Amino acid sequence: MNESILRRSEVAGGVVVNEKGEVLVVSQFGTSWSLPKGHLAPGEEHLQAAVREIREEAGIADAQLLAELGSYERHAITPEGREDRSEMKRITLFLFRARDRVPTPEDPENPEARWMSPEQAVALLTHPKDRDFLSAVLPAVREVTFR
Repeated sequence: MNESILRRSEVAGGVVVNEKGEVLVVSQFGTSWSLPKGHLAPGEEHLQAAVREIREEAGIADAQLLAELGSYERHAITPEGREDRSEMKRITLFLFRARDRVPTPEDPENPEARWMSPEQAVALLTHPKDRDFLSAVLPAVREVTFR
């Protein structure tokens, strides 16, 4: 059976790196793991949405923009952690750095956020396309410095 895409959406977020070279990951609904990201609000630019989502999903309000990393498409993930083939997301991610602090999510749909090594983050991410994207940008992640 071929399910058709009912909705296309624009999503933005970030690969956030701390002083230890760790990457920020967030739990969605407590059932899946991703990079902090979310849908653009009406009239919102991608970068604005990325900064807002990092604050809401991890409580990090002072992330410093370093670069735009690019975009990719994938299906949404349901609250149960399965792929939702009715929604195709175009995800644009930016590279940020932030001082190491305990993440404190504000969004109840994202109950947990944590720092981990880039390799651990790649392994933990639920969606294969998220893992592929993070793997591809690891050279940029490893170049993040704090001076």
